[in-house]
Amino acid sequence: SNTGVNEKDLSIRFGLNKIRFGIEGYYSFFDSTLGILRASHIGGAQDQIAAINSEVPLIVNDFTYSIDVPRQEVQHHLGKLSAFAKINRLGKVALQYDFQHNKRFEFDVRRTDNERAALDLDLTTHNLVASLESKLTNTINSKIGLVGNYQKNTANPNTGVRRLIPDYEQYKFGVFAIADIEFSEKLVGEVGTRFDYTFMDVFKFYRTSFWESRNYDTLFPDLVVEDFGTQVLTNPELTFSNVSATAGASYRIDNRYTLFANYALASRAPNASELFSEGLHHSASRIELGDLRFTSEISQRVTTTLQKKGCVVSFSVNPFVNFVNDFLVLEPTGIRQTIRGNFQVWEYRQTQARLLGVDTDVDIDLDQLLNGLTFSNQFSVVKGWDQTKNTALINMPPASITNGIQYTLPITHPITLGADSQYVFEQNEFPDNNFDVFLPISETVATVDISTPPAAYHLIGLRANTTFKTSDTNGLDISLSITNLLNTEYRDYLNRLRYYADDLGRNILLQIKYNY
Repeated sequence: SNTGVNEKDLSIRFGLNKIRFGIEGYYSFFDSTLGILRASHIGGAQDQIAAINSEVPLIVNDFTYSIDVPRQEVQHHLGKLSAFAKINRLGKVALQYDFQHNKRFEFDVRRTDNERAALDLDLTTHNLVASLESKLTNTINSKIGLVGNYQKNTANPNTGVRRLIPDYEQYKFGVFAIADIEFSEKLVGEVGTRFDYTFMDVFKFYRTSFWESRNYDTLFPDLVVEDFGTQVLTNPELTFSNVSATAGASYRIDNRYTLFANYALASRAPNASELFSEGLHHSASRIELGDLRFTSEISQRVTTTLQKKGCVVSFSVNPFVNFVNDFLVLEPTGIRQTIRGNFQVWEYRQTQARLLGVDTDVDIDLDQLLNGLTFSNQFSVVKGWDQTKNTALINMPPASITNGIQYTLPITHPITLGADSQYVFEQNEFPDNNFDVFLPISETVATVDISTPPAAYHLIGLRANTTFKTSDTNGLDISLSITNLLNTEYRDYLNRLRYYADDLGRNILLQIKYNY
């Protein structure tokens, strides 16, 4: 119970595209209500340990589609307007404006007034991009542009609960340039660079005990606007300057094989959640803590890809290595008892990180065996290492392999049938974030195991779809898909609620789409 989703979506797209100019508009809206697993909001430390060690949720009620507290309600508006014009001797000029408005509520289990939101955030974002694409010579193409971004977050103080994310205004300005160079028919290169400037104007209340425990009172005394005794009102004004660059090339070995290589330097400013989180994140069922002292992440990534396109077999192999300075990681550090229950505490920190991985894709046309039969395979593995602590990084996705087979029946209305097999390995490299807690009832100390990943699992899926032409331009698409066909019980390492319940069981989806 209370794990349902109710969602309503709408999108509209319109435009006029000519050879010399064009304009396009897009608007989308979605309104969703999501139940939050009741068993993830629990009583004391004893219940926390029991919930993590239990094979089934501690709270199991009769099945219902009703969505009660705790729950999350989200409304999201997205608007986009873009235009381009081709100007002789100058190139293609493009302008794009994006608007987003996100309204987010989270409702907690209260003793009274459950319909009063415990989290009420209002986030508005405006983004403007102007670019110019030019052909400098017969072999060199360029693109330059400007980016402007404004974001405002407002947290309603009438919730009666400490705000997870404070009020802030964020201004971003960026400039970028990219050039494509054709050295020969086989060799093409690309270079690019970008600079971003970020300014954040924040108003946040800190608990005095928290402010002093982080040594903020010594490091940032000038940020305090007013001291209320048990809490202080602060006004951090933060600036970040970030430089990114990329250089890559592709070499066509022959008509089938192409080799790609790329080096990317990326710099990212910490976001508001990483800097200022201090409170209960209901949908994740944990308390999250940011840090005002964070600096920008700087990563250096090298990737290579070997790609083959053939009549029977096509594949790509993509290994990569990524070194990240001041990598921002979120990890568990303990549990805390609050008037709303007992919750895990997760804190952000920065470290030196190394990520190694490889992705492969294979597609095989089996027409020689049976006309209309194809096979596909995808494999992915990434290894993350915390070089500061000399241990594995938390929340690295485990290796996975997916096989799919598809067959199109040669009938009047062709029906495409498919089956998918996904095997997710157990993550065997993970940090030890376990901690001990005191249990007052038994007056003993117990270890909370929140580090050990769940076991490997195997999921099977089926799908079928067909199209009925109602006229030369109109058609009706019908598709049926079944995920987790065998109703396998499993827990995903990256699912934030895996400590309290199994993941999704069998789901059947029927989709009807009319194209006109």
